[in-house]
Amino acid sequence: MKMMKHPSILILLALCICSTEATDPMADFCNKDTNISASSRISANIDGLLAQLVSKTASTGFLTSSYGNCQARFYGLAQCRGDVVGSKDCSSCIQDAAKQIRQRCPNQAEAMIWYDFCFLKYSNKTFIGKVDTSYGIIFYNTANVSDVTDPKNFKKELGALVDNIKAQALVPKNLGFGKAQTKLSPSVTLYAFVQCTRDLSKPDCSQCLATAVGYYQTICGDRKGCRVLFGSCYIRYELYPIFYAVGRMNVGAHDTVMTLV
Repeated sequence: MKMMKHPSILILLALCICSTEATDPMADFCNKDTNISASSRISANIDGLLAQLVSKTASTGFLTSSYGNCQARFYGLAQCRGDVVGSKDCSSCIQDAAKQIRQRCPNQAEAMIWYDFCFLKYSNKTFIGKVDTSYGIIFYNTANVSDVTDPKNFKKELGALVDNIKAQALVPKNLGFGKAQTKLSPSVTLYAFVQCTRDLSKPDCSQCLATAVGYYQTICGDRKGCRVLFGSCYIRYELYPIFYAVGRMNVGAHDTVMTLV
């Protein structure tokens, strides 16, 4: 997967099979600019860091950690989605993420992996408490909302809904997570959530979400669904249930476009 610097855009057409229970991630990023030798010391430190994240994240749904010394020191962050914390799916997601990130990025000192229920990142440079929108992925539904609802009303209601969940995410007790739904018609409901990594301050969370919202407004338009993934936050909206545990029952295929930003 090629890294694209802002504001360059690469669009890849794909048919995405979307399942919240799949062990395959939504996306991953292996920073090719941080290639490292596969020495036993470096590998052991990455494995040690991931073991800490796997063993300790599930209790609270979030953990930052470090492992190793000097130039072989690695920093990591693992987080479950706000409405998944406390469930078995939180723990199993972190386990899957730790396994897959090593398989997909075996020789990189910096890597990220996104699942529907969790996110994991590690690097040989400290990143805790810093906003990371240097690399992003956007998935959007190829179908337009015009066949189910009025596009103008959709954009208005989506804007109000996103403002609501952004405000929720900035309330300390919500730990960077916000979700809500609104009726567009008797038969159409719009669902959305946002999530910041819990190491961010309130201003930094707000900044990250503002960047994510800017991208979905520019790229997704009036599509039926969209998700924007960054290393510090993400946002998603759909016209079908996506919240836990309702969302975990919604398994199906959706024509999507994946965009790297």
